[in-house]
Amino acid sequence: MENDEYALPPETRIGHVHLKVSDLQRSLDFYCGLLGFELTTTYGEDAAFISAGGYHHHIGLNT
Repeated sequence: MENDEYALPPETRIGHVHLKVSDLQRSLDFYCGLLGFELTTTYGEDAAFISAGGYHHHIGLNT
């Protein structure tokens, strides 16, 4: 799920956002695999939390 060619720059700033998604794994593939966010934690199969630059989470992905 990692893309070694690209990572979000450490100075990236994003607000605290929660997105409702229909397919958690597909969303992780996009946000982490393509855009370079890092997975910080999951909540079962219902939610995942991702960040840039080591923050606890910038985006929550919820099914």
